[in-house]
Formats: sequence, structure tokens, C-alpha cells
Amino acid sequence: MMKAFTWAALLVTGVVAMAQTATFDTTTKVFRLNGGNVSYVFGVNERGELQQMYWGGRLGAEDTFPQAKPMMGWASFDSPYTTTPQEYAGWGAGLFVEPALKVTFPDGNRDLVLHYASHTVTASGVDVVMKDIERPLFVTLHYAMDPASGILARSATIENRGTTAVTVEQAAAAAWALPAGHYTLNYLTGRWAGEWTLTQETLHPGARVIESRRGTTGHQANPWFAIQAGGPSEDSGEVWFGALAWSGSWRITVEQDQLDAVRVTGGFNPFDFGYVLHPGEKLETPVFYGGYSAHGMGGASRLLHHFEIAHILPHRIGTGEDAAPKPRPVIYNSWEATEFNVTEAGQIALAERAAALGVDRFVMDDGWFGQRKDDHAGLGDWYVNPQKFPHGLKPLIDKVHALGMDFGLWVEPEMVNPNSDLYRKHPDWVLNFPGRPRTEQRNQLVLNLARPDVKEYVLDFLDKLLTENDIAFLKWDYNRNWSEPGWDQLPPAEQKKVYVAFTENLYSILAELHKRHPKVELESCSGGGGRVDLGILRYADEVWPSDNTDPFDRLSQQYGFTYAYTPQIMMAWVTDSPHWLNKRSTSLTYRMLSSMEGSLGIGADITKWNNEEMATAKRLIAAYHQVQRTIVQGAQYRLISPLNGSEFSATQTVNQDQSQSVVFLYIHSTQEGRLFPLLKLKGLDPKADYALTSIEGKAMPDTPAVASGAWWMNHGLQMDGDFRGDFQAAAFRLDRK
Repeated sequence: MMKAFTWAALLVTGVVAMAQTATFDTTTKVFRLNGGNVSYVFGVNERGELQQMYWGGRLGAEDTFPQAKPMMGWASFDSPYTTTPQEYAGWGAGLFVEPALKVTFPDGNRDLVLHYASHTVTASGVDVVMKDIERPLFVTLHYAMDPASGILARSATIENRGTTAVTVEQAAAAAWALPAGHYTLNYLTGRWAGEWTLTQETLHPGARVIESRRGTTGHQANPWFAIQAGGPSEDSGEVWFGALAWSGSWRITVEQDQLDAVRVTGGFNPFDFGYVLHPGEKLETPVFYGGYSAHGMGGASRLLHHFEIAHILPHRIGTGEDAAPKPRPVIYNSWEATEFNVTEAGQIALAERAAALGVDRFVMDDGWFGQRKDDHAGLGDWYVNPQKFPHGLKPLIDKVHALGMDFGLWVEPEMVNPNSDLYRKHPDWVLNFPGRPRTEQRNQLVLNLARPDVKEYVLDFLDKLLTENDIAFLKWDYNRNWSEPGWDQLPPAEQKKVYVAFTENLYSILAELHKRHPKVELESCSGGGGRVDLGILRYADEVWPSDNTDPFDRLSQQYGFTYAYTPQIMMAWVTDSPHWLNKRSTSLTYRMLSSMEGSLGIGADITKWNNEEMATAKRLIAAYHQVQRTIVQGAQYRLISPLNGSEFSATQTVNQDQSQSVVFLYIHSTQEGRLFPLLKLKGLDPKADYALTSIEGKAMPDTPAVASGAWWMNHGLQMDGDFRGDFQAAAFRLDRK
């Protein structure tokens, strides 16, 4: 099961103090959590319901709330049970908005009304127990607030303390509420090779459903939202945002009710969902993180980036609040150079060229195992192909190490080709409905990781691979979505548990691998951005945002990606030109700078690069190493958007102590002789002097070499007239004197 939040309790007479993060007023029955510049307040109202009261900017220490009072009903058609913003409403008592929990009891009763029962104070928040008004079904709501960012982690544990089974048909991690107002909803949509499209729309009465029914996170939508008061703004205005930490099927419902209030409910996708809780059993939901910023969408994303770096990502270095994941190694990946035609000699030749560029990590992609000559065979047979590597992987790995790089490997553990020894031996191991067709995509089927024997097989072969070989990194791929999600090992009424058990077993495997091989790092890849969420990021050090590596397309994708996720995890490869997808030709400098906005990688066939290209890449990789931590862990400012046909785009990052900043500028196509706009920078120390130097691109003879932070932020950075044309790029660093 997923881990619930548990901390030691701290009790104080009268008002319960929660490690200076929250308070509970025993007189008014009001809970208040404080963190960063945020306060979150909820209480037990006079009917025993748990009611949200406030979520926004931090309140004064002496500010108090009276006991929560249910909202008014609206005529006879909408009772207060529907109009009151409940923290976790059961479907019952005439609820007409999205419920957090819906169940069916054995006698057919489906009415569920949850009232406050008790609470336990914790070091970082509180656990609140709710119970149905008549039956022994309990729900514990877990709250934990980050004291630095004010981001609140919420989840629920649903427990059957009765003597008969209960079927859970819908279970959210949390429900969030905003008062009546005018709002803009932001969320991320896409498709394969077109992920991370920022979608913005005015909220209207009714519900907007953002979801994946695919068994995994999905390319088509991401489990993140942001709601801004009024119209969209990058730099100003109140923003409430959230991210669901779940890598299976999920749903977030954003609805504006008949009184113009807004509710956001998210968790397991209820489509085809049914989780049978036997007596004494529990179901733990994913965690739903929520945050608030008074500084626009940019402020919201910077808070979320900081939180992900400080609290979500694995492989931390340092201690305490200073602990952070190390910047990602610059990688070379062999896929576009060789595809499935990997050989020991060919990979060594690529490794030698990669080492000459200053690459840190060499990754061999698909084609090294089983009878893997194309995508029709071999998945599931995780032994080293003896024809391609007659002495195993050791000679290649030793050569990579001798060249000064560590070694990484591609795997796709959850999949199987029908043309494989594994499938011929265990055809029952795939997701399937007996007697029905088994739909193939990319010539492969999905192993049912919910099965204990499949989980054991996957863990054992990965453990063996990592034990026998000095592998620093796994690129963990997942190249299709579910079909026929049957699990005939279980009774028919319980087979829908597959949606939870599959993902929980995935997390369990990753956690065990971390335990057995603590230095091995992981990339979450799913044909691009099909599995990127705060659940997988507990175990994955980086993600593959898209199979589309076109450097111009990537500017828009990277722009959207950073609303929800830190550039630290955003792998960005330099690949060949013309690009295979759009047939667009761009310079190597343009491709390099586009990729340097995230965690840099090289995926081109570098055996075909000439001396000039090798020298350019080597110079820029060295320059990137000097500023990488600022780029991927600094405060990011999206200065000019590449969206909606923009001729220009620009981003800036500033490191934590404001001693360094990096600026990227791009021209799509100069039109009518228009010059690049004056660029007013952000986040610098106005009293400090900064020296400006070019990382790559056009010179700026009219710009001073040294000026104050106030100059750069108020006067701005002006490019000279030579910076024009099609697909042009420049990058600069500012260093405090």
C-alpha cells in the first residue's frame, strides 16, 4: 500500500500547536495550517461536517475564526449539504456536486455521510478521522504543510471496520474549494510528440474533467492544475494550484457550482473502478498537493519547482534544508545513431566520440537484449544478446568508464512481445480478458504488474542486471497504454483492483531497487511525457518530456512543462538536423541552446559530425557545466512566451543567492525588420553589480559589460541589430561582481 503520512503527535493544552505549522482551537473546532506565505483553515461545523473556511495569503498570528457555519441552501433544490464546501464529502444526503468518496455496502445501500470523529496532531499537520453517521466506515484525512512553501499535502485512508465487505466506487485524495469569483483555469494537454500544451480558459458553471483512463498518467493531460483570480497573468494575481502524485489512471474535476463557488476534486479515476474492502482492510489514496501564490503563474511555478527539488526528488546531496538532488549528468544516448542495430564495436565508437565532447554519461538504448532486432520481438527476455555482445556488457562498460563516463541502459520492464520466450511460457501474465482479443500496440502487450508473480519476476531480473553489471542509470520506458485490463486471478467483483495494485507494485519495485542499489538513477520515459507526475518522481531522477526533439517545438513544450515541473528533471536532447518529425533544419547552436534550458543530452549520430560541429558542442557543453545548477535549480522567469505565433521568446533563471543569472533568447522569424524586444530582467539584487558575458550568440556592443541589478531590471537588456533572421538563438550569463 502507499505510505500514509505519520508523525509523532505534539499536544498542548487549549490550543493544539502543530510544530509551529498549525493550530487547533478546541473551542471553535477550527484547524489552521501555516507555511510560507500561506494559511489553510478548515473546521468542524455545527452539523459535524468538515468544512473548508479559507485558503490564501498568510493570516496574522492573532487572527481567529468562529466555528464553521454551513452555507445556505438554494431553494428546495440544493440543500446546504451540496452548497457547503466540504473537505471530503461522501455521496449521500442529496449531494449533487462531485463527491470525494462513493461506496456500495453489501445490502445495496449507497448513502454515505461522513462526520468528524476525532483528530491526531502531528509534527507537520494533522490527521482527521471521519466516520459514516451509522456504519463502521472510517476515513482518515492526512494534512501536512511544507513550512517553507506553504504547499499542502493531502491524502485519505479509507478503512472498513465492519464485518462485511464494502466496494469503493470512487475515491479522491482531496477536494479543494475557492469562494465565488471570476477565475481562469490552466491545465496541460497534448498528444504523442505534442505534449505540454498550456490550455487556459475562463471557468464557467459546470464541470471541466481532466483525466487519464489509460492505466498510466498519459500524454493527453497531466495531473496538474492552476486557477487564477481574474484573467491569466505571469507576474501578478492570486493563483491556487495543485498536482496529483499518481502514475495510474486519474481524474481531476474542476466545477463551478450554482453559487459560483469552485471545487477541485482529484484522485483515482472512477471510470471502471471498484475496490473491494474486506473487513479490516484499508485503501490509501494518492497524495494531492496544493499551493497558493499571490505572484501570478510565475510565482506559482517557482514555488512548485522549489518544493519538488526540496521534497520530492530522490538522490539528494547535502543535509537538512540545504539538501538537493544533484544536477543531472550530460548524457549521450545511442538511439538515433543506431536504433536496434547495437553492437559492442559500434557502441564503443559512439562512446569515444561522446567522451571527446565532455559528456558525463553514456546510455545504450534499445536493442541489446534477447532476440531484439526490431520492435517485434524480445521484450520480456532480459538477457544480453550473445551475438551482439559475446562477452556480455562488461567490455563496453569498462571502456565507457575508461573514457571518464558512467554507463546507463534502456529497459522496458512492464512490457512483453508475443514473440518472446517469456510470453510463450506465461501468456497469462499480460493484462487480458480470457477469450477476448489481446490488443497489441507497438507489437507488444502490457504485463499485469498487479500480479505478485509478475512483480517478483520484474524485480528479480532488474536486480540481477544491476548486480552483475556496473550500471549507474536506467532509462525506464513504457511505450503503450492499457487495453483489456482484466485480472482473472481474482474473483470478478475484485478484478478492478488492478488499477491500484499495478501502480502500487510499480512503486514497490522502484523503492526496493533504490534500497538494493542506492546509487542507481532512473529516468521515467513513456514514449515521451506519458508518465510524468509527482508520484513517479519520488523514484525517478529525471523524465523524458517528449519524443519530439525538434528544437523549435521544444521551446513551447518546455515552456508548458515548467508550469508544473522543475527544469531539473526535464531531459532535453540535441538531435540531428533536418529533424525527423518536421523536416526542419536548424543550426547546431540553436539546437544546443534550446536543450540547455533543461538537463542537457545529446542524441544525434555524432559519428557524422564534422570537426566544427564537434568543437561547437564541446564548447557549449563546457559552458553549460559552469551554469547548469543555476539553470535547473534557480528561480525561473518566463520573460517572453513562444506561444500563439510569437516571433520571439526568452527565459531567465537566477540562482538562490542571486550571484548568477542565465538568459536565453530566441527568434522564430524576423518580420518587417523588427528587432528583438527590450528585455527587462527579474530576480536580481538591485544593489549588486553584474557582469554580462555571452555564452553563445550575437554580441551586444551597445550593452554595458557591467551594470547594477537595478539597471538590468529597469533599463533592460537590448540586443543589437545583428540579432535577426530565422531560428536564431543567444544566451548570456550575469555574474555578481
